[in-house]
Amino acid sequence: MELSKAEQTHYSLLALGLIRPPDKLFTAHNRSTEVYLAEWRGHKVALSELASLEYREDFLHGLSMLQALQGSLVVQLVGFCLEEDTIVSQHHPHGSLLNLKGVLAQQKYQHLNTWHIRLRLATDYISILHYLHNSPAGRRVMCDSNSLEKTLSQFLLTNDFHLVVNDLDALPEVNPSRCALVKCGSRELTGQFVAPEQLWPFRGSGQPFSDDLMPPYDEKTDIWKIPDITQFIMGSTQGGDLVQFHLFQIHKECKNLDPKLRPSALNVLKAYTSVYSAIVRENSGYRDML
Repeated sequence: MELSKAEQTHYSLLALGLIRPPDKLFTAHNRSTEVYLAEWRGHKVALSELASLEYREDFLHGLSMLQALQGSLVVQLVGFCLEEDTIVSQHHPHGSLLNLKGVLAQQKYQHLNTWHIRLRLATDYISILHYLHNSPAGRRVMCDSNSLEKTLSQFLLTNDFHLVVNDLDALPEVNPSRCALVKCGSRELTGQFVAPEQLWPFRGSGQPFSDDLMPPYDEKTDIWKIPDITQFIMGSTQGGDLVQFHLFQIHKECKNLDPKLRPSALNVLKAYTSVYSAIVRENSGYRDML
């Protein structure tokens, strides 16, 4: 379902008239949007509607990011209607990465439940981070990632078992040349999933949280979360422990308390690609010995 930019612009004005009455799929985590399954030109599509005007700024930011970042790693934008606060995008039946275990448990997909496929998905995830950190729209940080579940929900599982990023309504820009850093929201973040620099630095002294005093940070918060996401993706599949063993060093670097010492997404991607090749060579050598 490939559309030119001209077609996207044309159908952005006609999208609602072309789509049949939709069936509701789900409501976004923060209840900002409601997503429906609809049909356009014989294709199943996802129709996202703004549920509350309180979130319209985020909604419009998400649309602008979808337009600016269109490519193989981002869900395809079909059209939009600003008058109705509606976005239409390609529908992926498997849903978000949260569903990975359930999808691979289905009999027709069990042959895909291998370390190869799972590591490929993890590599897709790193590729998306690398793209966002070096995008045409600047260096973007995934701020809708304050928990494992919320982060996984940002990615869709395609029919050919790759990942595309879907929810782009919280992608602030880091600009090193202007010394511009970011903060993911104005509320205090807690827990072990978020990066240390995202935690209130004065929590030990009993000083109440203040957004004004909270230091900003950069895209290395995304790097901190990589090992946790990969652990979820690899699951308990056969051979997954060997993959995790090979990834131990790069994951250790991702968890460095000093964000400046964490690797870039590109360096992590190179490490993942190298690990995949190394394990394939090891397995090939073992088979040659038999």
